[in-house]
Amino acid sequence: MKVLLFSLVTASLFLIMGCTQTETPPSKTAAEILGDPNYQAISYGAFRENTRDIVPTVEQIKEDLIILSALNIKVLRTYNTQQYPHAENILKAIKSLKEEDDSFEMYVMLGAWIEAKGSWTDTVIHDEENLENNTAEIDAAVRMAKEYPDIVKIIAVGNEAMVHWAATYFVTPDIILKWVNHLQDLKVKGELPADLWITSSDNFASWGGGGEEYLNDDLASLAAAVDFVSMHTYPFHDSHYNSAYWLSRSEEENLTDTERIDLAMIRARDYAKAQYQSVVDYVTGLGLDKPVHIGETGWASVSTDLYGSTGSKAADEYKQKLFHDHLREWTDAEGIACFYFEGFNEQWKDKLNPTGSENHFGLFTIDGKAKYVLWDVVDAGTFDGMTRDGNPITKTYDGNLDDLMDDVVAPEFEGQD
Repeated sequence: MKVLLFSLVTASLFLIMGCTQTETPPSKTAAEILGDPNYQAISYGAFRENTRDIVPTVEQIKEDLIILSALNIKVLRTYNTQQYPHAENILKAIKSLKEEDDSFEMYVMLGAWIEAKGSWTDTVIHDEENLENNTAEIDAAVRMAKEYPDIVKIIAVGNEAMVHWAATYFVTPDIILKWVNHLQDLKVKGELPADLWITSSDNFASWGGGGEEYLNDDLASLAAAVDFVSMHTYPFHDSHYNSAYWLSRSEEENLTDTERIDLAMIRARDYAKAQYQSVVDYVTGLGLDKPVHIGETGWASVSTDLYGSTGSKAADEYKQKLFHDHLREWTDAEGIACFYFEGFNEQWKDKLNPTGSENHFGLFTIDGKAKYVLWDVVDAGTFDGMTRDGNPITKTYDGNLDDLMDDVVAPEFEGQD
């Protein structure tokens, strides 16, 4: 009788606990999450200072991840593994949040930095690699993927490591291919999860969508070796470097500045779509049935350099919102993952120029202000009770749209000096 009573009590407690506990979501694979609009992706750097030597704490990163999770961001992209403990702190933060809340779900595309021999010097050798650095980066990626298999779902070998304008460090495709094959071999041997996806995240041109100088057998072999292609597209930068798409047309002369800006941002979206399609065409032209996702794209909100009011006039929060919304709408509809760049401003990228565009790609400022792209989310109360370094999440410009629009300038017309 005591045994029966004990069993009944135990069963009752189990039912009560089952009713009150949140069911833990199963760990998903890269194949399941990439391109699913319910698993939005973003590039994430947590650095607050103008140097990466000051690495954000796990607690600071947890604050950020709670904010991003409120935006339905469930996939993060990182860039280094061992040069700084940043990526490892992100993994620790996710693990801690999962332990605190069974329903918390976040995954990582772990980037391994790859560079050429003699990078950042006048004697860089592009067809040889910095073996010490690259080996350490890959080894650290392997260790983290083993330690956090429920979080690390993708390893990206290199970040813009093949594109030729990265003149201080780029490598030839055979070097990326070597490390991709190494990781794929570890999967075959059972030393890495079989469903871990391997890629390289690079500019559209170096993924076959650009000039003939990028096309060779090693690139074709690389496209065959990766589990998906992660390509980058930046209409923002080409508002200066390839401005033909960006400039207002003569037939728009009777439109308001805002109407001309809206049309320019539609062209920016279509420019990104064309670069994406150029990579798809290259991959399918090789006879490969391979997913192609966007590993990076974004739009800066501030610039006093090439993209500001004295340059291409691209940088402001109004245009940033339009680009973000256009890209999310298109990629969500097409089942394309888009690692939007980026979650929060980081000031180390151009530390000598605080108003340089590279410091202002975030959807949030460093002190936690939500840019115009997220004002409606603030209004909805989504961020209520959330803080970044003690700062509540409020709107930039104090929410004054007229003040924001005072900083918005329309593109010049074609042929205009």
